[in-house]
Amino acid sequence: MSNSYYQQQDRLYISVDCIVFGLCEGELKLLLTKRDFEPHKGEWSLMGGFVRHDESVDNAARRVLKNLTGLDGIYMQQVKTFGEVNRDSGERVVSVAYSALLNLKEIKHCNLEGYNAQWFDYNNIPDLCMDHNKMIEHAMLKIRHRLKTEPLAFKLLPQRFTLSQFQSLYEMLMGTKVDKRNFRRRALENDCIVSTEFVDKENSRRGARLYEYRDNLALNN
Repeated sequence: MSNSYYQQQDRLYISVDCIVFGLCEGELKLLLTKRDFEPHKGEWSLMGGFVRHDESVDNAARRVLKNLTGLDGIYMQQVKTFGEVNRDSGERVVSVAYSALLNLKEIKHCNLEGYNAQWFDYNNIPDLCMDHNKMIEHAMLKIRHRLKTEPLAFKLLPQRFTLSQFQSLYEMLMGTKVDKRNFRRRALENDCIVSTEFVDKENSRRGARLYEYRDNLALNN
């Protein structure tokens, strides 16, 4: 049902942009797509879309992620709203950025091909269109802040992982090295990190113990 309450106000578009992180062979990756439409046709960008009139901003981001990966329930967090007047040369567009963390093995890779999407090393990201590089910077700052109090790393790790894999990912996300002995001690003090009967013989000559992350709160409910 239409009304005339806001007829005198300027209209603009609202979009979402998704900053999708994954882990592949021990390297932190970022999912980018090459645009096949104007403006900025042929340039690399984040995956995004416009918010529909019948959906919330969060649901718009979930829709974009589902179409891109084929997955439901992906971990995502709102990063920041980007609304500079001339950020998009096509129209006046305000974009809400979201970060997403997922396991690459779960993705339906055929979906990625349909969107001209590719994984890039996080430390080798090309120049992106509009303000998308700035979105990535803000997303990583948020992740580093939340990583100190939330189990975000386990959204990227495989179901079973070694402590070396856990430490390596933590260092990549935080952008700094940590003391191996102290890191392992703190990890093993966490009741949610559980030792399994399995060992990793592919990446360790002697065989490194594999662990799992188990949400004790979820197990107790």
